[in-house]
Amino acid sequence: MMEVGRKLLNSVDKCVDDALEGLVRSNASLVLLRGHRVVLRTDLENIRGKVALLSGGGSGHEPAHAGYIGMGMLSGAVAGAVFASPPAGSILAAIQALWSRGASGVLLVVKNYTGDRLNFGIAAEQAQSQGIKLDMVIVADDCAFTQPSKAGRRGLCGTVLVHKLAGALAEEGCPLDTIVARVNEALKNIGTLGVSLSPCSVPGCLPSFQLPTGEMELGLGMHGEPGIWRSKVASANEVVKTMISHMTDSYNKSHLPLKSGDSVVLSVNNLGALSCLEIAVVTKAAVHFLDAKTTAPAWPNLSSVSVSRKNLFMEPVEKSAAPAVKGNEGSLASSIRHVLESVCRILLQYQDELNALDRTAGDGDCGNTHALAANAILEWLSISTIPGNAGLLLADLALLVQERMGGSSGALYSLFLSAAVPHLAESCDGTSWAKALHAGTEAMKRYGGAEVGDRTMLDALCPAVEELKKLSTVSPGGHMDILQAAVEKADLGAESTCNLTARAGRASYIASEHLTQPDPGATAVAIILKAVLNALKGDRERSKS
Repeated sequence: MMEVGRKLLNSVDKCVDDALEGLVRSNASLVLLRGHRVVLRTDLENIRGKVALLSGGGSGHEPAHAGYIGMGMLSGAVAGAVFASPPAGSILAAIQALWSRGASGVLLVVKNYTGDRLNFGIAAEQAQSQGIKLDMVIVADDCAFTQPSKAGRRGLCGTVLVHKLAGALAEEGCPLDTIVARVNEALKNIGTLGVSLSPCSVPGCLPSFQLPTGEMELGLGMHGEPGIWRSKVASANEVVKTMISHMTDSYNKSHLPLKSGDSVVLSVNNLGALSCLEIAVVTKAAVHFLDAKTTAPAWPNLSSVSVSRKNLFMEPVEKSAAPAVKGNEGSLASSIRHVLESVCRILLQYQDELNALDRTAGDGDCGNTHALAANAILEWLSISTIPGNAGLLLADLALLVQERMGGSSGALYSLFLSAAVPHLAESCDGTSWAKALHAGTEAMKRYGGAEVGDRTMLDALCPAVEELKKLSTVSPGGHMDILQAAVEKADLGAESTCNLTARAGRASYIASEHLTQPDPGATAVAIILKAVLNALKGDRERSKS
């Protein structure tokens, strides 16, 4: 238990905010976006007419990414909690802040992790709908796995080289499409391999894995995801030789195709192992002593202005007020309320079971994240008027799960609901629902990178949606039969994941023999659809009586 308290912090919950404030207070060229874990350049007027660069990810890998903000590199960075993807709302706020300062376009630099891809994807979709010109590049530079899964190579420190390349091109005034093309070409030739001598841990938690004294593990991910092998700690020369041999071995499908005489750029990094996060927290506490003058040559005189009196925050772009929903609730409001309440109750009831299913393949928090969504929806129901328009209802729910649910599940549900909204804006008949549900699953596939058969929530959702597409071909009297069939398909799909190999998401890095129970996300989908069916059946019985 000693490891839990072995970090120099004030508070586990506030450590990221303290660290960001410490970084910004000690650097006159940086500013925080109020209300968000977003760091921006203070001289955003200098990006006018140029492409702005935005990156980000989970905290705990400092100086990535806020440490690489400045002329010739990033225009801004979005921070998530430790080891957690940043929320889509903060990413969108950062995009809007850069666009509002006159950027000719915004390039999102995203590491190949499901949560990052989903949340940056949500923000990109929402920004483009507002007329913002942007594009996204995915960095997948991990050379560890000789047979990469469908999830692909993980994004590691090669991201920093992308910041430098794209930043230099942006500073030269290159257009967005040129930068994207150059970066994508470079990404084919970037490779990374990590080695660990000790485990990592989230503040306030035990180490995420055990590594016996005297052993090292080759090829770990940034969050402690499994590597490829363990061995006794060797000399630095031997370790580096092993790493380079693995990265260039043609047997390894993730290898770098280098040959004698090639020119290379070498990046040696520590993936945050020396914990600048903790240093930045201490910096915040000590910053009011930092302006004292000194001629000591070793003192890092980072700024020529008073850092303790600098303006810490800038204001985000004001959100346009959403049109108020006036009048009484629609005729179906009572039924909708009953359906939503039923879904929330069943998710809370299955919280522990979903967590248990998730422990073998993920963080063990699938039930907790669904419970967060359930409680948020119940709270919303207690204070809100249910919109009479189905599109508005789904838009409200999309924003709610985006902001309150968290995790990859929250991002996926938000994508599903957001993509469905346009098809229900004018009508909510069977045909409209069929189109909406299809659009939702396609968005989840596009940004999540998974398909049916990859052992994800799609294995329950897609068969159900295929059945629900029949809503466009039958009369309203047959809708309940189709919903019943869809629930059965979801149940079968969730159960089938017991025998599937995970090829997407964090579970894809877990050996198949350890994955013998149903996928928790697929199970949650089946539970939700069954709750919807039972609630609608109950309403029908009550109306008959």
